[in-house]
Amino acid sequence: MAKKPAARAEFVLFDVIYEDGSQRSNRRVPAEVLGGLDGDEPARIVIEGQDREIAEKSGQPPLRIKTLKRAGSGKK
Repeated sequence: MAKKPAARAEFVLFDVIYEDGSQRSNRRVPAEVLGGLDGDEPARIVIEGQDREIAEKSGQPPLRIKTLKRAGSGKK
């Protein structure tokens, strides 16, 4: 008997520029939290949460996000 395909989580990739000038590309955010009246603003909350987890593990303070844009959007 054939197996049912597993539900795949859809992600949107974001490029993040931090206040210190550093950049991280292709940060993954679940597509289900985006859209609606807030647009891409929930992505900032998700990425800040990811950054806090990374900072806790590394012992470094989290960096503040300066700008956030969808990867490959071509907007500057």
